[in-house]
Amino acid sequence: MAAQRAQQISGHLNYPKGLLAGQVAIITGSGQGIGAEAARLFANEGASVVVQDIDAGKAQSVAKAINENGGRAIAIAGDMFDAKYIEELVKKAAEFGNGKIHIIVNNAGFTWDAVIHKMTDKQWDAILGIHSTAPFRLVRAAAPYFRVKDGEPRCIINISSTSGVNGNAGQTNYAMAKAGVTGFSKALAKEWGPQFGVRVNTIAFGFIQTRLTAAKEDGATITTPDGQKVALGIPQKQGDANKDAGYADIPLRRPGTATEAASSILAVASPLFSYVNGQTIMVTGGRNA
Repeated sequence: MAAQRAQQISGHLNYPKGLLAGQVAIITGSGQGIGAEAARLFANEGASVVVQDIDAGKAQSVAKAINENGGRAIAIAGDMFDAKYIEELVKKAAEFGNGKIHIIVNNAGFTWDAVIHKMTDKQWDAILGIHSTAPFRLVRAAAPYFRVKDGEPRCIINISSTSGVNGNAGQTNYAMAKAGVTGFSKALAKEWGPQFGVRVNTIAFGFIQTRLTAAKEDGATITTPDGQKVALGIPQKQGDANKDAGYADIPLRRPGTATEAASSILAVASPLFSYVNGQTIMVTGGRNA
């Protein structure tokens, strides 16, 4: 298999049909932000993209834009807290991919912050549910499409955060969940790498400009499975403090863009990273390096 893979890579150095030509990718939380950008970039590189998001309208919009620009995409909207939906997502993705799935990007998620002595069980369970349990269920459901020996590349990319690597005050739930993602990736790389050649890596993002890092006063929210609205973002006073400091703790002196974050996902999914496995790749502009 190794010789076949090496020949496959060396024989397509120019990638005339794209880095991900012929591959089918599920990208969760791809109705907006980093996920939407990743969907667009994957499609530009020849992948058939399954756009997953809880917001059906946003998922359909991303898929429509990809298709109108010559790519291939389908929207399969639903709630990643719903185990039955995850099974259906995999089934429909495999049908879309003519019986194959090559890439999973576990990107869906949100934050629900509080200092630990004020954090509720609901906050704790929701954040671990979306960032840890949902990726586990998705990968488990997709196992029959990854535990194969057809010579085609397979990879899983789990999105984490510097909060899961270094911790962050007010985010014990998020830090716990994202730290768990690293262990999950490393264990899975050891399970599915030897026999099936599946690569599993984690990308830990630093300060990326998304709705999770925008001003909380902008009013972005997400609704939990039980109907509660959760405010997203960083309080403006704290955000202004970062601006006043000129992002002094980031060597590049600026936050990253969603496109830059998505580009790192594309890089890890691509054959250019064919020998990178079980790693946590920090995309932080140099923060905490």
